Amino acid sequence: MNKKNLIFASAVCLLLSGNNIVQACTNFIITKGASKNGSTFITYAADSHTLYGELYYRPAAIYPAGTMLDIYEWDTGKKLGQIKQAPSTYSVVGFMNEHQLAISETTYGGREELVDPTGIIDYGSLMTIVLQRAKNAREAIKVIAELTTEYGYCSSGESFSISDGKEAWIFEIIGKGKKLTDKNGAIDPKKNTGAIWIAMRIPDGYISGHANHARITTFPKEDGKKSISSKNLSKVFLPDIEVVYASDIISYAREAGFFSGKDEEFSFSDTYAPLDFGAARFCESRVWAGFRKANPAEMAKYEDYARGDNLKTRMPLWIKPDRLLGVADVIDMMRDHFEGTSMDMTKDKGAGPFECPYRWRPMEWDYQGTKYVHERAISTQQTGFSFVAESRTKYPAAVGGVLWFGVDDTYSTCYVPIFCGITKIPNCFKEGNGDMMTYSPTSAFWLFNLVTNFAYLRYNDMISDIQKVQKELETGFIAQVEKQSEQFAAIYNQNRDQGIDVLNSYSNGVADETFSRWKTLSEYLLIKYIDGNVKQEKDGKFLDNGYKSTFPKQPNHPKYPDWYYKMIIDDTGDNLKMK
Repeated sequence: MNKKNLIFASAVCLLLSGNNIVQACTNFIITKGASKNGSTFITYAADSHTLYGELYYRPAAIYPAGTMLDIYEWDTGKKLGQIKQAPSTYSVVGFMNEHQLAISETTYGGREELVDPTGIIDYGSLMTIVLQRAKNAREAIKVIAELTTEYGYCSSGESFSISDGKEAWIFEIIGKGKKLTDKNGAIDPKKNTGAIWIAMRIPDGYISGHANHARITTFPKEDGKKSISSKNLSKVFLPDIEVVYASDIISYAREAGFFSGKDEEFSFSDTYAPLDFGAARFCESRVWAGFRKANPAEMAKYEDYARGDNLKTRMPLWIKPDRLLGVADVIDMMRDHFEGTSMDMTKDKGAGPFECPYRWRPMEWDYQGTKYVHERAISTQQTGFSFVAESRTKYPAAVGGVLWFGVDDTYSTCYVPIFCGITKIPNCFKEGNGDMMTYSPTSAFWLFNLVTNFAYLRYNDMISDIQKVQKELETGFIAQVEKQSEQFAAIYNQNRDQGIDVLNSYSNGVADETFSRWKTLSEYLLIKYIDGNVKQEKDGKFLDNGYKSTFPKQPNHPKYPDWYYKMIIDDTGDNLKMK
């Protein structure tokens, strides 16, 4: 893996969950029966203060027999070893392959002693390798199990979302760093190879999600129909199988001293990643917030759990939405600051006079010996990139798979439709077009950050202007994809190469259009809000070619809110009082 590939490895947004430092990302999973058009969706916000937002591309390839693949740890760049290369691989755009198989992740950490430094496979490498080798979700599960069994798993606990056009799964894994011994006290290699893992299919018509805490608790044990252990991994392809797990998922926990109850009482999360206040308030709260958008009435009873006030009433692994969800609904699940809840980040004084729902790190802080926290919402300033992966079986895979891709903060980004069959990445998203230490005027990451970082200064005014452009573009793209996919599919079915050219042209075109509109938006915001002033349009025009002439020369000077003035008076007394 070259140095560019390692950029994703820096997806390490540190937050504190209890005493554990974990990575921070957010995923949602939507089954086809829960969507308006029969699509499956998974989402991903890759959050890190050091992650550069770009769109990765790995072309399909054929390798001679005996080829070995070097594995480098994505978080550090350290070479972990080599594995056997597959004879052939599939092309991958972002984290979706040419067969519209998609994968995303969140790191839950779990028991620190289970990190296995002897393993060769880490979570980041695993994602790309699986997409290069598997056509569907069940194949992906089998590939993960086989790779980690043969080569070991070296990362901390990880949750994966895995989807194809038919199914969506949640897969949770952790290593075997604590070595088990035989009766003579010697390390038993049979007990210490591979990893502990479990995969559960989300029931059709339901949605799920995870955000840096293991969410699978109890599950049906092997019964020959609905669930199997890895001893019968070949049966994973049977359509009625809904749960697949490592054969020693319980026995390892017993011998390691993590669990002593009855098999039917065994909970993966409670055993391998025990819940605490931080896990609920920083992690589960984000899942709750997304679920709340899909079924607010059902989720109202779990707000105390999301706050970390009641850890006994755990939120379910999946819920049924109160309506069928479309692309716009799924995108909206990724945009949240706990608005309208007791954790609303726009309402306390920390939001400032302009209701900015962001708090700079650290998330935990101390005041006169008492510890406090800042909320950790789905939408956060340090997102490198995010996506909504949509898989549609009614079209050829190259056309059916759409990666709705955006850079920077999910709340203010614009999701651009990128078809999974493309072979040409838009320049504004291309790897190597700038990096975290190198500004590029043609990079979408830097342009979107320019807009959002300016907006943080007068958020409640500027976000409205940003959302007007965002909504216009996304609404148009959603309609275009729905309308033109049939045409794209017809061209692709008649001539594959011409079909790919059409997909390249469209995906690159909408990316260029978005970049151009955002450049105009950045200019508009600077003119309208320069020096703390607010210019008002004369005729209500917005961002047309003549937007500069719509502003009067004399700007408005809107007041601060009264509570802000009172705070200044309380702090300064009569010092600022006019005599």
